[in-house]
Amino acid sequence: MGAPFLIGEAMTGGYGAGPDILHDCTIAVDPGEIAVIVGPNGAGKSTGMKAVFGMLTLRKGSVRLNGEDITALTPQARVGKGMGFVPQTSNIFTSMTVEENLEMGAFIRRDDFSDTMAQVYDLFPILKEKRLQPAGELSGGQRQQVAVGRALMTQPSVLMLDEPTAGVSPIVMDELFDRIIEVARTGISILMVEQNARQALEIADKGYVLVQGRNAHTGTGKDLLADEQVRRSFLGG
Repeated sequence: MGAPFLIGEAMTGGYGAGPDILHDCTIAVDPGEIAVIVGPNGAGKSTGMKAVFGMLTLRKGSVRLNGEDITALTPQARVGKGMGFVPQTSNIFTSMTVEENLEMGAFIRRDDFSDTMAQVYDLFPILKEKRLQPAGELSGGQRQQVAVGRALMTQPSVLMLDEPTAGVSPIVMDELFDRIIEVARTGISILMVEQNARQALEIADKGYVLVQGRNAHTGTGKDLLADEQVRRSFLGG
């Protein structure tokens, strides 16, 4: 096995001058793979992903993308290298139309992005239907589709999602997960933090269970779902 496509390795760090939230934490994902980070509240799940995206100070460890050390790069520079990040909240421009939101996603591109726009509309048909509507008028699930679609407009090789199904109904959650699987099938690496641990592990190639900023369990989604200790401690039995 070669090195993973994206890896945050042995990451220790926190926000600014604050205490360390991550302790020797490793998270990795390969092309076309879905890797999910689960664990109890306050386990450092979102922090782990933000560390990979360059949003906090690493005191130890490194982040490498396709063999290149990007530890010192800003989040903006990482977007230029092919990383897309969808935060949990405030992830769309509510006063802009759906189409304008998607166009904003293509801000770093200098080429014709109409093909990418068409792909996003294929993936999320409801967005095509509502493309001229202000994004703020959409349902929670549709807003999440706008946020994911906007990140896809940069043509990322890695898409990072912070709790994409937070606050949506079970039906919408299933639909979002189906779309995420479709994105991964195009060869994009997916790294996501998810509260709905059982459902997330069902679609995951790789799972990371974090506890207090440390790797507690790592394995395939299937293995973690079958692990009695993981089930008892984190999946409600």
